[in-house]
This record gives sequence, C-alpha cells and structure tokens, in this order.
Amino acid sequence: MAQAKACSPTCPSFKCSKNSAFFRRDGVQCNWTEELCNVANCTYSQCLKRRMLPNGICGETVRRQTVEKDFEDDIDVPVKLKGKALRKFGEKDIY
Repeated sequence: MAQAKACSPTCPSFKCSKNSAFFRRDGVQCNWTEELCNVANCTYSQCLKRRMLPNGICGETVRRQTVEKDFEDDIDVPVKLKGKALRKFGEKDIY
C-alpha cells in the first residue's frame, strides 16, 4: 500500500497566493521569505484542485477508508408520509 506523499511546489496544481514562488536549479524559492518553499509551513500555499490536506499532504495520494455498517433487518422503522404520497397509499405509517 502506498504512503501519502507531501505536496511539492513543483506540482502543476500548486499555487502561491502571494505569487512569490519562482523556480531555481536547487528547487522552488520563495521571494517573500527568501528561502526554499516549504508547503507544510506556508500559509500562502494552495492547491488549484483543492486537494491539499493539513500539514502539506497531497490529497490525491491518500486512499479513502470505507467503513461497512451492519444494518439489522429485524428492526422496522415506520416512515411518515405527507402530501401526495399520503393520498396515494392511504396510510400514515408505512413499514
């Protein structure tokens, strides 16, 4: 199973809201802080696809966890009807 990857400023979906990120040989430099761009700690970093999770993790590399719930067939919950459905079926509670 693949691990979640950190978002990088070289991603085509990455955008700096201050427009201060520029590419250099050693990486992406921030003109505002005059350091290498750190996506996890920067408040101005954003993803155009809106997939960036807290702590700079890319949401496209995270797999969803699904939880299956067991529904008991023994329990009947009445459904209350109103309007046309009530006139059509003629009962207030349907089981």
